[in-house]
Amino acid sequence: MRELVIISGKGGTGKTSLVASFAALAAATGSQQVGNVVLADCDVDAADLHLVMSPTLRRREDFYCGHTAVIRQADCIGCGACLARCRFDAVRKTDGGAGEATFTIDPAACEGCGVCVWSCPVKAIDFPERLSGEWYVSDTRHGPMVHARLTPGGENSGKLVAKVRETARTLAEERKADLILVDGPPGIGCAVIASVSGVSQVLVVTEPTLSGAHDLARVLELTRHFRIPTAVCVNKWDLNTEMTERIETEARQVGAIIAGRVRYGRAVTDAQVQGRAVVEMDTSPLAADISAVWENLSR
Repeated sequence: MRELVIISGKGGTGKTSLVASFAALAAATGSQQVGNVVLADCDVDAADLHLVMSPTLRRREDFYCGHTAVIRQADCIGCGACLARCRFDAVRKTDGGAGEATFTIDPAACEGCGVCVWSCPVKAIDFPERLSGEWYVSDTRHGPMVHARLTPGGENSGKLVAKVRETARTLAEERKADLILVDGPPGIGCAVIASVSGVSQVLVVTEPTLSGAHDLARVLELTRHFRIPTAVCVNKWDLNTEMTERIETEARQVGAIIAGRVRYGRAVTDAQVQGRAVVEMDTSPLAADISAVWENLSR
């Protein structure tokens, strides 16, 4: 099966809107009928593909990652060893009666390093796994979708991304799907690396601005490092044609192909308000631009 990941150098470039339209186009063309396309939203820190795809939830699972220290008050002797050694100020001291002190752990400040657990002389600190989010399997009008939600401050989004991709692959194998379409996270961090490792192709969506060109260069350096075939799409290209030309030239110079351009238009916002993909709502040149990018990627 083919796995296409859409990423960007920064948030807000329009990759989720393109993924939604690609899903509609993939489900409606050739042998890729509904059910033969599996969607995955790997932007777990700020997932939003569900806002356009209106999924019906079929499965919900907890995601555990990292640890949080918990002091057992019945066994704590109040020595303060944990307070003295915690460099994250996660240990809280409360003065008790008769000169006694009570120590607790602030779960929001705890980094799960385990120093307090190791240093406690009476082993009165537990170290359970931390509930860091949830992941889901849902049905959409264009096929099944695997997505997730990382809790605020949740640890290791890269591991959650790997879980989403693993589940999407299993689902695709069960359904004998032709395509896994992934909405990836922005940037070049751990979550992005977990999203693109071992995929068939990456599409990088950028904007014709100085920051867009800079962020694109960093993403292309990442995909070159992992030797992943990469295409580039400039969104809102008509807002700065000169910068668009520069971005495309520089992308070609480092080995990326140009998948196409998408012009600026209110059709994207109008479709988002309706909870639909652009190509489902509109037959304007903007929708035709997206269709052309999809055709180039499908060759």
